[in-house]
Amino acid sequence: MKKEFGQQTTKVKQLADIISQSISMGIYKVGDPLPSINQLSAEYRVSRDTVFKAFLDLRERGSIDSTPGKGYYVTSKIINVLLLLDQYSPFKDVLYNSFIKRLPAGYKVDLLFHQYNERLFKTLIRESVGRYNKYVVMNFSNEKFSNVLCKIDPNKLLLLDFGKFDKSAYSYICQDFDEGLYNSLTSVLDNLKKYKKLVLVFPKDLMHPQSSKEYFRKFCQDNGFLCEIAGSLEECKLQRGVAYLVIKLQDVVDIIKQSRALNLKCGSDIGVLAYNDIPSYEVIDNGITALTIDWESMGMKAADFVLNNTRIHEYLPTEVILRSSL
Repeated sequence: MKKEFGQQTTKVKQLADIISQSISMGIYKVGDPLPSINQLSAEYRVSRDTVFKAFLDLRERGSIDSTPGKGYYVTSKIINVLLLLDQYSPFKDVLYNSFIKRLPAGYKVDLLFHQYNERLFKTLIRESVGRYNKYVVMNFSNEKFSNVLCKIDPNKLLLLDFGKFDKSAYSYICQDFDEGLYNSLTSVLDNLKKYKKLVLVFPKDLMHPQSSKEYFRKFCQDNGFLCEIAGSLEECKLQRGVAYLVIKLQDVVDIIKQSRALNLKCGSDIGVLAYNDIPSYEVIDNGITALTIDWESMGMKAADFVLNNTRIHEYLPTEVILRSSL
């Protein structure tokens, strides 16, 4: 259980996490006594007060308790879970909240983001190996499986969101950015027919599956739309009679601002579809149509994997929430 303390957080929290990890890995089982305050103080070269506060932390979590004169003992097993997402966005809030609400007391979730930084991603995975009972991870790349994930027991790993690579050896819950995109656009074809041209705003630095471009073009060709894929809003000045499929939240906001400046009414003069629904899309400009999966469902299904230890291979359906912008 010996471990050096870092500078990233308090010694109290680090010591509590070390003891928690030992409980989750079965070093200390339910009913087992824990080392005394004096023992841990000497072993980790910290004050008795630090150990006492770490015990209080674990007691509040419901993991340990104490008996006067007999010291502290384990009351319940702690299940440590790593939830490693790509980057923060409002719909990730929905995913996270549904995930933790599904898990009962005794489950400790560490939420981290790799920010599409490959070095950071690899470092976080390497440092996490052996520290968690379950791993729920958004991979670094859509195009290939990150080999560093091979260090994790496949039975403990759940892949989220996307991945066109072979992932049959692992559990996964994914979006379909290809046929899912095509089919969802088909479901609102009648609404799109009022526009002569469709534009996909796809920033060059966006970590979104490139294959979506192919299926967007195919939909336009199959249904007689003029088609454009723009690397930025600057490349496609807003025009009457055009519908825009937008991936980034900031681009949605900028389109609405530009439409007002040009006196173009959203929903009639121009159309707007946003990728991935967020709560604010219900109220922005009388409602923004969203093309999305059910992020709450993804969170609950991920929690079920953690709870039940059953394999899952599932693509969540892409749906359209139709609002005034289309």
